[in-house]
Amino acid sequence: MLEFIRPLHAAALVAAAAFLLATAAQAAGPGTRHTVVMEGTRFDPPELTVRPGDTVVWVNRDLFPHTVTAQSGAFDSGSIAPDKSWKYRARKAGVLPYFCAFHPSMKGTLRVE
Repeated sequence: MLEFIRPLHAAALVAAAAFLLATAAQAAGPGTRHTVVMEGTRFDPPELTVRPGDTVVWVNRDLFPHTVTAQSGAFDSGSIAPDKSWKYRARKAGVLPYFCAFHPSMKGTLRVE
C-alpha cells in the first residue's frame, strides 16, 4: 500500500511546485517598476538603467507642474501636476535623454539595456 501512496505524494508535490512557480511568475509581472521623483526642479535619480518591459513612474513632488519629454520624441508625458505621476513602459534598448519642457535645465537619462 505504501508503494501506491508515495507516487501520489510525489505527483502532488510536483503539481504544487509547478503551481507556485506559475503564480510567482504572474505576481512578478512582465517587468520591474522603478520610480523617479521630481523635486527641487530635478529628477532623482537623474540617470536610471532599466530592462525592456520595465515600467518607470515619474512622481511630481514639487509645487508646480513638470513634464517628462524625451529629446528623441519617443515619449512625452504632457503636464504632470503636483502630487501626480506618469508612467512609461520601456520597450526596446537604447539611451533616452529627457527633460522638463517647463524647466529645460531639468534633465535626466533613461537607459534601456
